[in-house]
Amino acid sequence: MPVGKLDPDLLAKLLQLQGWPDERVVLGPRIGEDAAVIDLGDRYLVAKTDPITFATEEIGWYLVQVNANDLATTGAVPRWLLVTLLLPEASSTPELAQRIFGQIDAACRELHIAIVGGHTEVPYDLDRPLAIGHMLGEVNKDKCIVTGGAHVGDDIVLVKGIAIEGTAIMAREKAEELRQRGYSQSLITRAQKYLYDPGISIVREAFLAVESVVIHAMHDPTEGGLATGLHELARAANVGVWVDAEAILVWPECALLCAEFGLNPWGIIASGALLVVLPHEQTPALLSVYQRENVTCALIGHVTSADEGLKLKSGAATIDLPRFDQDEITKLF
Repeated sequence: MPVGKLDPDLLAKLLQLQGWPDERVVLGPRIGEDAAVIDLGDRYLVAKTDPITFATEEIGWYLVQVNANDLATTGAVPRWLLVTLLLPEASSTPELAQRIFGQIDAACRELHIAIVGGHTEVPYDLDRPLAIGHMLGEVNKDKCIVTGGAHVGDDIVLVKGIAIEGTAIMAREKAEELRQRGYSQSLITRAQKYLYDPGISIVREAFLAVESVVIHAMHDPTEGGLATGLHELARAANVGVWVDAEAILVWPECALLCAEFGLNPWGIIASGALLVVLPHEQTPALLSVYQRENVTCALIGHVTSADEGLKLKSGAATIDLPRFDQDEITKLF
């Protein structure tokens, strides 16, 4: 199978295997959903697991951000983290372990998340660190949001634009090649710092939405980019979408580097973006809140019925929304 997410039809079959039934499971494994929801009586426990599998100097920091993002899209406050850390046999040192643990600790302190356990070992025949996070949070029952909550007629707002994480990865992994191709160090450095500015965390942006207006669904597009995130959102809610390509903010460095490497910015890993789906009459208030807080955002489309499909208005034409079953970033490696 190719690198990246599993084929959605195969994954749908696999997700039918859900173990022993438990009536307290409000939301179990489904395509497009960012986390599980469990009824604890007075509130919901929200649970998420996500790995960091690519080589990165910031693996511990990354781990906290991606897991916290997925909890925030449900309206849950991230509270507790367990970490499974696997270190490479040939290159592990106490200093490497301390550096990764330090990154995790610092990121958790910033987001007020307690580290409550996990597992660390050096397994056989591993060539790079792998980190897997298991994060728990909590949310009031009347405030829980799911990706599958989109309604026909809702607006779709894109927060922070695309593709923040993909831009940082291109600049970090291909820095020397970009210098050889004539790109300035200042541009490369600026793109590398996209991890932090505009940043891949959407926790603040999600809570600004939840605290301000009525939200029907939220989703953070990651692997497969914005296009895949929209496909996942539509599948989870059994709806269609109509999106205006001209409304999508593609960050300048993203557009430049994607053009250089022949990648489509719609299909490149897009952590840092947030899709907010809400009633049409709530949209002006949300846009006003984001404007006041200096958060980049735009109304990019609306939710349609499932039989209308997923459509993209591009210039004078309306075409099917593209699919990226393999993230564009994998073409670089």
